[in-house]
Amino acid sequence: MKLTAKQKYVVSDVNRIMDDLKLLIIYGAKRSGKTFLNNLLFIMMIANAKRNANEVGVENPQYILAGYTLSNIQRNIIAELNNMGIKIKTDRYNGFDLMGVHVVQTSTGSVGGIGRIRGMTAFGAYINEASLCNQEAFNEIRSRCSGKGAVVICDTNPDNPEHWLLKDYIEKSGHDGIQAYHFTFDDNEMLDEGYKKNFKATVPKGVFYDRDILGLWVSGEGAVYGEFDKDTMTISKQQAFDDTYERFIVGVDWGFNHPTAFAVMGYKNGKYTLMEEHVANKKPIDHWINVAKDIQSRFGNIIFYCDTANPEHIHDLKQSGIRAVFADKNVSNGIEAVAEKIHNNKFNVVYDDCPTFRSEIYRYVWGKNGDVVKENDHLMDAIRYVIYNDKLAIEKGKSTMSIDDLSKLKGYI
Repeated sequence: MKLTAKQKYVVSDVNRIMDDLKLLIIYGAKRSGKTFLNNLLFIMMIANAKRNANEVGVENPQYILAGYTLSNIQRNIIAELNNMGIKIKTDRYNGFDLMGVHVVQTSTGSVGGIGRIRGMTAFGAYINEASLCNQEAFNEIRSRCSGKGAVVICDTNPDNPEHWLLKDYIEKSGHDGIQAYHFTFDDNEMLDEGYKKNFKATVPKGVFYDRDILGLWVSGEGAVYGEFDKDTMTISKQQAFDDTYERFIVGVDWGFNHPTAFAVMGYKNGKYTLMEEHVANKKPIDHWINVAKDIQSRFGNIIFYCDTANPEHIHDLKQSGIRAVFADKNVSNGIEAVAEKIHNNKFNVVYDDCPTFRSEIYRYVWGKNGDVVKENDHLMDAIRYVIYNDKLAIEKGKSTMSIDDLSKLKGYI
């Protein structure tokens, strides 16, 4: 198995400090080799857990495998382990046995996801995408790891510089059994130099470049989509509707006192065009069903990626024959997906016919804590649901997906 120099160093160092290790965090840039390394360390830790359990007479030790959703675990860990030749067969509860250790899967996006591990004694844990983890869920997982020699291993991309994972753990590396390793994009020697150069060019400058390429925990400043160029990204309604598209998609951000926003977008050759916006507040669900049916009558039986804040509204849309599905609402990844399209001139808007877009695009800003300010964001959220969820669907190898598929992808089963 070929490893990069950085991966070899981490494996060697972990073996050196194993007896004192309690929490191991691999963090940094995207595509830097973090997840592959942690999957390898996971196998090492499973073997270590079995040895420790044998020493204290535990015949069937347990281990926690955690991720933002169960679908994320499947995509980021189990599928990759299968690619490494390690075949995983899960039971009806999504658990599986590996090297004499029973592995229990749990989601970390909310406190409710960790109910299956309450009360258990684990001989270790692997937390994928730890910065997305609910802090209470993170603490619960650590508290469950009370078996002899238990180590919690994590991987994560950077987030804002006030994030609890950075402040409470990464910055304390070298103390209290905590060890963190920083990765940059250039640490991945397996990537072709031409690919690396091209990838760097596609990443928006500023916060996203610092996070994705340099692996730094930084916050944004000013407008979130500061690279939006009205002059080059505006098209007329006639231009938009005269063009042909591979598919149409709708994003839905629910509100009542605050506006509900529907963003109707077309996709062609990697570019998204905001064709229409439908925005209003204090409208009942019957109004929005009629809006959805009108969109469907003109654009076809297309997918509506919906804000999960009102699942009853999603149910009502489905009952009315609308292909409404739960949207993955990951804010950081979603904003980055939109920003990449804008940076690479893969975003158009019928500017003159979208007054809410005109109002929000320049007032959608970063806050002092490194998160976006939750104002002027209704249509911005709807656009994010379209572009990010369509990206996930493309990565899964489908441009259109069934409601059941989308439910599984988003972890809503």
